[in-house]
Amino acid sequence: MRAQNLRRSAAAVAALSLTTVLAACGGGSGGDEGSAEGDVDFTSEPTGTLRAWGFENADDVGQARLDYAAETLSDVDVDLDATAFDAQKLTTRLASGDVPDVVQMDRRIVPTYAAQGLIVPLDACFEAHDVNPDEWWYPSVVDDVRLDDQLWAVPQFYQPPAILLNKRVMDAAGVTADQIDTSDPETLIAAVTAMYKESGGVPTTLGLDPNPAGQGPLWILGAGGQLIDEDGRPTLDDPSNVPGLELLKQVVDAQGGYAKLKSFTDSFDSFGDNNQYVADQVGAQVNAQWYPNVLSPYVGQVQLEAVPFRDSEGQPFSVAGGSAFVIPVGAQNPSAACAWMLDLTNMDAWQAAGEARAATRAADGGINTGLMTGSPEADASIREQFVVPSGDAGFDQVISTYYDVLDYGKAFGASPAGQDILTELNNAVTAAMLGDKTPEQALADAQEAALRAYDSVVAQS
Repeated sequence: MRAQNLRRSAAAVAALSLTTVLAACGGGSGGDEGSAEGDVDFTSEPTGTLRAWGFENADDVGQARLDYAAETLSDVDVDLDATAFDAQKLTTRLASGDVPDVVQMDRRIVPTYAAQGLIVPLDACFEAHDVNPDEWWYPSVVDDVRLDDQLWAVPQFYQPPAILLNKRVMDAAGVTADQIDTSDPETLIAAVTAMYKESGGVPTTLGLDPNPAGQGPLWILGAGGQLIDEDGRPTLDDPSNVPGLELLKQVVDAQGGYAKLKSFTDSFDSFGDNNQYVADQVGAQVNAQWYPNVLSPYVGQVQLEAVPFRDSEGQPFSVAGGSAFVIPVGAQNPSAACAWMLDLTNMDAWQAAGEARAATRAADGGINTGLMTGSPEADASIREQFVVPSGDAGFDQVISTYYDVLDYGKAFGASPAGQDILTELNNAVTAAMLGDKTPEQALADAQEAALRAYDSVVAQS
């Protein structure tokens, strides 16, 4: 429910270790007597207790939606436990019978839990509430949670990546926005090199922080790669994955190499007054849509623009990331869980969230950069009502760019071994960036490990 307020190394660990799950812990009175595929009556009027675990530090957007759902489901007592989730704890709870009613997790691992028989397919939930998923959400968002022609989650959020520019650094180096073009490696590397600065062999300004730990899939898929085939099998060693990894390494090597780059970026005051844009520590940086929101209090201290990440054909490109709600098998109140998940993600809930965010920005004087909800209708409505000209042309251009790339999202790919595929891909990116392995060897080793995991999951399912 949070507004995705973790970044860089923290976000990379969250996304790639796949433990950023907000979960609901089990039990509950009333409702159904436990869920299993095929025996849940999602049409019943939800009552009783629904216990939700892991909704820590809900922000204005999250709280507005929680308040809305509480009003619409007045016969359901929602018990929120704000302690943080971890995947091992979820496994322990499921094994012990302490089953959550709802779990929120990274969408990329939903198919893993589906393949293991740990969550309930939600097609009947959608049907009972007259929800057409293909109308509620972007296609790439829905594809993230589709496995074996069934949908296994209620998605929320899609905050696409783009390249956030520091015009002050670019202008000083004579670099223009059109040179930050990931479809033109020669031009890109020349621009990166022109902006890069170091002192005593230590970086002081990066031309482009490519965020290799967090955005490896973006670079690989954007260059025409394929990480998972249509059957869910890992394809990490596909030759099409090599160009993206090679380009990423070129960008890193042009700026002192991976060890120096990572040490430097880890020192950024990303959420503070001396962040990398205020301090001119980057000329450009790959960032998800929520990060301009972090920078909005620093209008007047930063000079921003943005360009889309471009695929090998020169077209805007993004990878659809975000979270989703699922119902574990054995949940005590699945009918309430179904209604609650949909109430947190319907148009009225997002309207409440948009109003809350607008009020927050009016109070703190920041710029409303919009909300990327995962729903095209909600995104358009919030933008029209609440995203107004800020008085800063650069910031307004940034906001427009992120809205523009929403239509170019691609699913990472759904696989029963999604968690392991991401882990092994991250290992491959690190090994290639450090030069411990060639990109080809790093991807081959990752494929071998990911395929073992896939075969194991499939054999048990």
